[in-house]
Amino acid sequence: MLITSVVMAQDIVVHDPVVIKQKDTYYLFCTGNGISVYSSKDLKKWDKQPQVFKEKPVWADGVAADFKNHIWAPDVSFHNNTYYLYYSVSAFAKNTSAIGVAINTTLDPKDKNFKWVDQGIVIQSQPNRDMWNAIDPNLIFDENNTPWLSFGSFWEGLKLVKLNPDLKSIAEPQEWHTISKRKRSFELADSDPGDGALEAPFIFKKNGYYYQFLSWDLCCRGEKSTYKVVVGRAKNVTGPYVDKEGKQLDQGGGTLVVQGDENYFGVGHNSAYTFDGKDYMFYHAYEKKTNGTPKLVVREIQWDADLWPVLK
Repeated sequence: MLITSVVMAQDIVVHDPVVIKQKDTYYLFCTGNGISVYSSKDLKKWDKQPQVFKEKPVWADGVAADFKNHIWAPDVSFHNNTYYLYYSVSAFAKNTSAIGVAINTTLDPKDKNFKWVDQGIVIQSQPNRDMWNAIDPNLIFDENNTPWLSFGSFWEGLKLVKLNPDLKSIAEPQEWHTISKRKRSFELADSDPGDGALEAPFIFKKNGYYYQFLSWDLCCRGEKSTYKVVVGRAKNVTGPYVDKEGKQLDQGGGTLVVQGDENYFGVGHNSAYTFDGKDYMFYHAYEKKTNGTPKLVVREIQWDADLWPVLK
């Protein structure tokens, strides 16, 4: 049964929210000029914080010409006493894209040690070379503490690549996996994003499984947005991920988690975490009463008898 009641809808405008907790404060990072940041003590009231990059990364124009510092889809992790913030530099509907990473030792802007230091490009995609798109990163560690980065949008699906322990570069020999895919019309040019509309993988480890959440269909179109979140799971981080019916996600599978309803045109680009013993999902939703403005939604995840996620 799909439950669509919203338990916490927030009146802040966000795209692609990710969240982490430092001490008693939650920090939310999302798409925006220089990466937008908010903080909260209770996941309800959010205060604006300084953006991550006052100036665009020095390498950005070389990836997407005349880049305007509007950075997409960050992902935040804490590892070895350091915060790692992955982010996307791209041009809309093109795979002239790269995923970069910046590091910091604290998220508190009042701390004397607070400083984001860019580490440059981790992965880059190029038109007419790559049938994948280097955006929408998400870091996951497997049971051996090996780091993997999932990412992707349209083209020929979502990818997973093994990283070096420094979390800043691809491990050699390179190991790549396709973790989700939807049917793409074969006659389209390689430079065309295509009609297999999927993006934004987020892998959440729970219940002895790796759950891969991802977004299907179209974002960023206000009242014409058709975004929705689906899920599959695997025993291994590399897959194969299967949905509730047993269909593999790399063969078009995906079990619906949440979609638009009477309040929202479309919802998606989610992240998922455990905070203080409770599991939460964060996503943006194109709100009907504000003509499709993307708002933050926070909902608690519960698990059915077969250990599939259900939104409370």
